[in-house]
Amino acid sequence: MTSPMQMALDEARRAAEAGEVPVGAVVTDGTGTVLTLAGNRVEEGKNPTAHAEFLALNAARAALGQKYLADCTLTVTLEPCAFCAAAIAALRVGRLVFGAYDPKTGAVEHGPRLFTQPTTHHKPEIIGGVREQESAALLREFFEARRDA
Repeated sequence: MTSPMQMALDEARRAAEAGEVPVGAVVTDGTGTVLTLAGNRVEEGKNPTAHAEFLALNAARAALGQKYLADCTLTVTLEPCAFCAAAIAALRVGRLVFGAYDPKTGAVEHGPRLFTQPTTHHKPEIIGGVREQESAALLREFFEARRDA
């Protein structure tokens, strides 16, 4: 059986092939059943909010017909930014699993550390660094290829 992080990495690779920053996300329910998969689609739709996490979470919410995702896990290849972390809090996602840490724009373990703020009313269980090296390598290779082009 393929792990959610492997599926997220596969989505990230597909995003890179489409010229998107290689970030992939998967939402699973409380039983581990995959609800949705997404990769970044910012360039495709010329939409700066089309982050993999946001797309996957919104699709999972719609698929379940629920307002919140308390029994769900979001698995993503990169530490979420402030926008995505706020969506995770608003949707009350039960667990966040991410791969590479993002010291520049991450908002979970870096920057605003959104889930430690007293005004953030929901904090998911957080597991960072899952397949970190592989996730980071995808991003590094993508940006190196852009610089060399």
